[in-house]
Amino acid sequence: MTDFQGTVNYFVQLPLWELLAVISSLLYVVLAAKENIWCWPAALISTIIYTVIFYDVYLWMDALLQIYYLAMAVFGWYCWRKVLSPKFGENNKSTVGAVQAIQTWPLLFHAKIIVLLSACSLAIGWLMDNYTPTDFPYLDSATTVFAVFATYMVTKKVLENWLYWIVIDFVSIYLYLEKDLQPTVVLFCFYVVIAVAGYIMWYKKYQQNLSTSAPSFSQQTNH
Repeated sequence: MTDFQGTVNYFVQLPLWELLAVISSLLYVVLAAKENIWCWPAALISTIIYTVIFYDVYLWMDALLQIYYLAMAVFGWYCWRKVLSPKFGENNKSTVGAVQAIQTWPLLFHAKIIVLLSACSLAIGWLMDNYTPTDFPYLDSATTVFAVFATYMVTKKVLENWLYWIVIDFVSIYLYLEKDLQPTVVLFCFYVVIAVAGYIMWYKKYQQNLSTSAPSFSQQTNH
């Protein structure tokens, strides 16, 4: 009960700017799960605030990471807002004026990416383990490396991004529990729930897109 009360007090007593950053971060995840383009302005607000906060407390690597997220927020807005044009020789009216749809990437491609990102995580983790006083250097580097790639997948509306985030958030929860950061643990528990919901909603939308595009494909093959 004491831990719960402490968590509540933590959020109640948050400085205004940090509170805005937390709220806009949650808003970003919720809107992204709903495939709402306004998730990107929310991400932009949170990353700008966190960049200043992390720079001010000398967490400069975290501040640099926020700059990457800021760039991804702009890129994500562009990708989600971009109107698709019909390909050369294509006469499918359903694609004209359509925005980017949810897509999936092959399992083999994900396997290769996971191997590559794991290798990067091990290399960065080794450097952090040997040249910095960082706790849990390998897990910390892994969550960062995979989060960078998962953010890119969100901008491209790749369904599997939510599966990456579920794993990343669970590992982050373990790290924050070990560091006795209960309020952050609560926040990331919300992220896990939203990520699961996001995957379910995107999967249903992806299946709907497949079912609506199937007839037009069959019509083209009959000509």
